[in-house]
Amino acid sequence: MTHSYTSRRRRKYLWLLVVLLLSTTKAYSLFVDEKVPPGEPEDRVYLIHADNLRYDDMLYPGAQRLSGKVQFRHGGMYLYCDSAVLYNLSNSFEAMGRVRMTQGDTLTLTGDSLYYDGNTQIAEVRRNVRLTHRNQVLKSDSLNYDRLYNKGYYFEGGELIDGENHLYSDWGEYYTDTRLADFYYRVSLVNPKFTLTTDTLHYDTRTKWSHILGPSNIVTDDSSRVYTENAYYNSDTEQVRLYDRSQLFNKQRKMVGDSLYYNRDTGVMEAFKDIVFEDAENKNIMLGDYCWYNEKTGEALAYGRALIKDYSNVADTLFVHADTLRMYSYNLQTDSACRVMHGYFHVRAYRSDVQAVCDSLVANSLLKRMDLYRDPIVWSDNRQILGEEINVFSNDSALDSVYVQRQALMVEQIDSTHYNQVAGQLMRSYFNEKKEIRENRVDGNVYVVFYPLEKDSTLLYQNYTETSQLRMFMENRKMKRLWTPAAQGELFPIGMAPPEKTLLSNFAWFDYVRPRDKYDLFEWRGKKKGTALKASIRREAPLQKLEEGGNTHE
Repeated sequence: MTHSYTSRRRRKYLWLLVVLLLSTTKAYSLFVDEKVPPGEPEDRVYLIHADNLRYDDMLYPGAQRLSGKVQFRHGGMYLYCDSAVLYNLSNSFEAMGRVRMTQGDTLTLTGDSLYYDGNTQIAEVRRNVRLTHRNQVLKSDSLNYDRLYNKGYYFEGGELIDGENHLYSDWGEYYTDTRLADFYYRVSLVNPKFTLTTDTLHYDTRTKWSHILGPSNIVTDDSSRVYTENAYYNSDTEQVRLYDRSQLFNKQRKMVGDSLYYNRDTGVMEAFKDIVFEDAENKNIMLGDYCWYNEKTGEALAYGRALIKDYSNVADTLFVHADTLRMYSYNLQTDSACRVMHGYFHVRAYRSDVQAVCDSLVANSLLKRMDLYRDPIVWSDNRQILGEEINVFSNDSALDSVYVQRQALMVEQIDSTHYNQVAGQLMRSYFNEKKEIRENRVDGNVYVVFYPLEKDSTLLYQNYTETSQLRMFMENRKMKRLWTPAAQGELFPIGMAPPEKTLLSNFAWFDYVRPRDKYDLFEWRGKKKGTALKASIRREAPLQKLEEGGNTHE
């Protein structure tokens, strides 16, 4: 009887002990071998360590409550936290307090709380989240990490820190295998040297190249600005590749093109196709299929339907076309800054009051001088001037004077058959404020064919003169006074002069060559056979060729 009672009491105490062990009011220390037991699947979440384990079927059905130096392992991932709830049936757990997840020796993910699903291998981390991968840090208050695709992403705002680059956005993704990052909605990339704002940005943390999509602005510390909707930018080398008619602003200069390339370190900009480069400070615009500009030296180059528009003259714009246009700047940081433009070859120029064609030209803003080389022709109203070289001088953007050197010829058309003509070795024409010739000087082997107008503007006589010098003084486009030293002359009734004294030996009327308007500049029309000037040793315009290798985009 006593033995039966004792046995019953022992079984009762043993049952109470089991209940106590399984109750929520009693905890026990748990240590689990880190190694996967033989025969167990690798895709299971394993508990490595916890100081305490509790069961509470009422609050956490089918779950284990863990606390005290909790540690899990799943594949190559380890997780550490202060407390956790392990759901064995769903192969998942919740972690709270000083959560830290590591994968290999390059990835660490920390936060205040985490939910991990061992089947999908997605970790959802909340509050004070920090993902550290190599030298990159991703910060957010809400971040998910997908171990299958090696991707961390946030959707309620976050920041990627990569050296001096800080990237902010509403939505962001970072791939730990490729180290590529994608950012969407209210994106900004902040660097000590610039700030970039956009809608979409793809960023390579290894090369520092960013692919920018959508309306975007890049503002540098020196107030340069880029507007683009499709571009690549390197934050290390400060190189920019711009597409889709992007715009690049530098102080008072602007460049637009189908594609643009800019290196802030060298100061070189390049643009391709339908280029527009405007220098508002100097009031000129350069166009072309290719344009190159160095902002540090002020040097510019354009070719392929190259065109310069000079609107420094408020009343009228000068248009100049050449196969290649090149501009040099001097003394940029001083009050005596100036620019020199070179145009070659097939130069054609148009302004409403003056037009010109030549092989090549050089224009100097400081000297207010434009030199035309190799058989140039200049027209103004019904007058044509040609020679081996022509120098055009301006005064406050208005035409001041024109010098024609060697084989000089001035022709003034009176009607379809009568032309006033003056030929010599050096010819100088001076203009008044109305852009009309006020004085004309000719030196060396001077020949003149002149038709004086009667008061009723009829032509009765023709004058032919040979002399060594000539001075013609004009007023209201009519000759007021004529001066020559010793001269030989003849006066013929109209239509009675012999042919050799009606048209000079070098006479030519190149109306078919003359630019008709600014749209006619791109069509080169050469002189007819037999109308070229006599062969002679000519001066050539300087710097007509690029350096070997040129300025091309690599």
